[in-house]
Amino acid sequence: MESLPVEVVGNILSRLGAARDVVIASATCRKWQEAWRNHLHTLTFNSNDWPLYHEFSTSRLEILITQTIFQTKGLQCLSIIMDDVDEFSAAPVIAWLMYTRETLRQLHYNVRTTPNINILEKCGRQKLEVLALAHNTITGVEPCYQKFPCLTSLSLSYVSISALDLSLLLTACPKIEILTLVSLDIVMSDAHATMDLSSCSLKDIYVEAISLDKFILEADSLEKLHLKDCTLEVFELVGKGMLRFLKIDDVSVIHLDIGESAENLEIVDVSNFTIMWAKFHHMISRSSKLRKLRLWGVVFDDDDEFVDIEIISSCFPLLSHLSLSYDLREAALQYGLQGSFALENVIVLELGWTVINDLFSTWVSGLLERCPHLRKLVIHGVVSETKTHEECNMLANFTSSIVKLMRKYMHVEVQFEYE
Repeated sequence: MESLPVEVVGNILSRLGAARDVVIASATCRKWQEAWRNHLHTLTFNSNDWPLYHEFSTSRLEILITQTIFQTKGLQCLSIIMDDVDEFSAAPVIAWLMYTRETLRQLHYNVRTTPNINILEKCGRQKLEVLALAHNTITGVEPCYQKFPCLTSLSLSYVSISALDLSLLLTACPKIEILTLVSLDIVMSDAHATMDLSSCSLKDIYVEAISLDKFILEADSLEKLHLKDCTLEVFELVGKGMLRFLKIDDVSVIHLDIGESAENLEIVDVSNFTIMWAKFHHMISRSSKLRKLRLWGVVFDDDDEFVDIEIISSCFPLLSHLSLSYDLREAALQYGLQGSFALENVIVLELGWTVINDLFSTWVSGLLERCPHLRKLVIHGVVSETKTHEECNMLANFTSSIVKLMRKYMHVEVQFEYE
């Protein structure tokens, strides 16, 4: 260890991350102390890392963090995550940010302060590439002054911000590629909750637990869109067809429109979602490059609707992974599997049910016949902890039918997953 360059020791200490571990390790010898002072580039203060954080007073914590940060030079990644600690005073927090801002590349900041601190003002016009904020308030964004020329990733969680300020903040980040919005308290200027976001560089957006009347996203370079636990009346994506990944999980939306962005879709993952199949299929029907389609726990807006597997086969010739789970009815089986089509490239098939019955067994059999090159079948089911005698018999009969069926498909790996 003595022969290691001091810069390498600094890299080793940086991989420890947690401030307490770094301080203990740096006490090894003078060389390691020098590495801590001059070559440490990553430091994390997380209230979950060390139980004693919860026993210290707020002022004591402020002193510990201040002493630790001020003994370093050139920090590039700083994480201050005090999620369940009392509010800090604004003065020491400002001192930490001012001391490190010229060298920081990443800032993960979850600190409640009194009064609230304008993080954008303290960190703007610097070299910051990643910014993650939580439990803070952002007001009065000025893109001309609070500019983030190097920022590529922005995450806002439990942040209070107006729709206008969020739009202006994106404008202040000309190189942003990744945007995460979780449980925002969106301040609206009028009665209509409408948000318009625009970015020519954005590639990946994750939106969770947000309620809006209208959400319009203009992003020509967007490749990944993930909506989760959101309530939206209207969601519109305006882009140039770069979207490759679309995931919708437990979202309530009346009007969903991704425009011309479906042509390059490779993965569509929809779960716990009410759909009009004809409209949804029309939206993704031009996705000839689609390789994975997952419709899980979907509910049809019309009782007579069903997923037409033949249309899936014709529209998505490259499809290799198909996952289906919805309320199976006799009409869905009769019309969904009609025709002599084949899913030639499907090698993984996942099927699920909520009620065990003979109809599901017939459905599994019908789909297997149409997947000539299948390699893996995964069957998902829900089994109650207190099963009745009738439910036990149905499960036993289903298992027997699957065993008989798989004797015809010895080359297929079968996997069962019960909840």
